[in-house]
Amino acid sequence: MDYQLLLLTIAVSFILAVIAAPLIIPLLRRMKFGQQVRDDGPQTHLKKAGTPTMGGIIIMVAFTLSFLKFSVINSDFYVLLVATLGYGLIGFLDDYIKIAFKRSLGLTARQKLAGQLLVGIILCALLISGGHHTNISIPGTSVSFDWGGWFYYPFIVLMMMAVTNAVNFTDGVDGLLSGVSAIALAAFAVVAMQATSIAAGVCAAAMIGAVLGFLVFNAHPAKVFMGDFGSFGIGGAIGAIAIVTKTELLFVVIGGVFVVEMLSVIIQVASFKTRGKRVFRMSPIHHHFELGGWSEWRVVVSFWAVSLVLAAVGLYLIKGL
Repeated sequence: MDYQLLLLTIAVSFILAVIAAPLIIPLLRRMKFGQQVRDDGPQTHLKKAGTPTMGGIIIMVAFTLSFLKFSVINSDFYVLLVATLGYGLIGFLDDYIKIAFKRSLGLTARQKLAGQLLVGIILCALLISGGHHTNISIPGTSVSFDWGGWFYYPFIVLMMMAVTNAVNFTDGVDGLLSGVSAIALAAFAVVAMQATSIAAGVCAAAMIGAVLGFLVFNAHPAKVFMGDFGSFGIGGAIGAIAIVTKTELLFVVIGGVFVVEMLSVIIQVASFKTRGKRVFRMSPIHHHFELGGWSEWRVVVSFWAVSLVLAAVGLYLIKGL
């Protein structure tokens, strides 16, 4: 695969995001699409109330235009596009309900899961029609096993639910998700190059440029938040890239920060319901460090650094792919 194509895609997507943001942010402000902040969250976040949200529009527009321009059209292309836009749509609906009803919660958990289940089933249908292999490889080893359709495709549905929710949980501090996702996507772009999947590589590149362009306006102090529209779309893209490059389990390594964020929520809820005690000051875990006295910038830079290390580890594991 020509790495120059990926660099061009990143550049175009970045420019599109940087151009779109100054046009969309004032529009979101005029439409009063302001962030609703949780009362039980970090007190330092209360001042963020009213900051324009649903900025995921910027990411998704830049991504879609660049992906359509530079990607090849094949079965992988449709899987990647449907995953990104399909899960992004769920996030869009969640954001819209929050804004329309002026509350911090949008879709119910059941409604989100139902939407994710539907998109997951559509993805499975696309994978089947494209002759996708049902084998799973363990990163860093030569071990590979074929689950067969009856086990593999339910796994894919559950995997995409897990990935999109994990990425969504990581959003909550200025610039955190934008940076972590850009690093993870860069690693998966290398994976796609080694797997010779042009569509996956261009998808990763288009999303890298979009989130970096968005980061220009989302870095602390953020002028706009991406909302669930952006986080679910990013999660859909990352999960789909892992699937089409046949590195499904590698997400656990490269996306380790996302995994820890999700586990912190699961552990917190399970502990409180069973023991009546919290393990963390607040979940997801980035809030735990905030309440421990860390500044937002320290949290963000630390999580970015961990993401870089995990991305390097993930690439080391697949160097013989």
